[in-house]
Amino acid sequence: MTKLHNLKIPRPIVFFDLESTGTNPQVDRIVEICVAKLMPGGESEIKTRRINPGIPIPAETTEIHGIRDEDVANEPSFSAIAASLNLYFENCDIAGYNVIRFDIPLLCNEFKRAGYNFSIEGRKLIDAQTIFHKMEPRTLSAAYSFFCGKNLEDAHSAEADVLATIAVLDAELEKYSKLPKNIDELHDFCNPSDPKWIDSTGKFKWNDNNEAIVAFGKNKGILLKDIAAQNPNFLSWMARMDFAEDAKKIAKDALAGKFPAK
Repeated sequence: MTKLHNLKIPRPIVFFDLESTGTNPQVDRIVEICVAKLMPGGESEIKTRRINPGIPIPAETTEIHGIRDEDVANEPSFSAIAASLNLYFENCDIAGYNVIRFDIPLLCNEFKRAGYNFSIEGRKLIDAQTIFHKMEPRTLSAAYSFFCGKNLEDAHSAEADVLATIAVLDAELEKYSKLPKNIDELHDFCNPSDPKWIDSTGKFKWNDNNEAIVAFGKNKGILLKDIAAQNPNFLSWMARMDFAEDAKKIAKDALAGKFPAK
């Protein structure tokens, strides 16, 4: 049975890992998912399954995780498992390795395409990679070797990565006495954010006058309302491209004359 020995959890927490068609969470698709649910009472369960992404798996990606088009040809689509998977995550916190930057955005986009609004609002997010990179910047394989004294066999298979992540997080909590031992504070440690960010990726920020400004590219520092009036094509471009959904919504709202207020 898989356990966390050094972290108290007030409700179920799901560790998960995705193997995908590529590295862009906005457009790539899931080909394998592993979920491990840990309960406050110590019980746990782990499930792994492959998914037909509906698009070809690039050869360079197959070289990493070993999953080919023919391996998933007869597997269900994400839409076919979306309802049960959404229910599995219900009322659970979330953990994993690099989940904040990659796995969670990819999962949210898959759910959106399947017609579900999978939200991380109200959940605690724990990322063992964030902790590791702050303490010992290395890869998951190196983290497993460093903290657990073992070589990570079958790296880049979803189940091996999930099990290694659980072991690494548990060892991190034991090794670093300064790390918080409760889920709320560990969530804050894993999710530092700039209070000036308006969207989750910081494409728009508040300036010193609490006005919304563009925070990247050649328009950096320009008021959002001025961009909407003088350069609406920039906002139209943002709305079409692979930006985070909350940033795209701000751009679309600005085009319609609606601006965020602090």
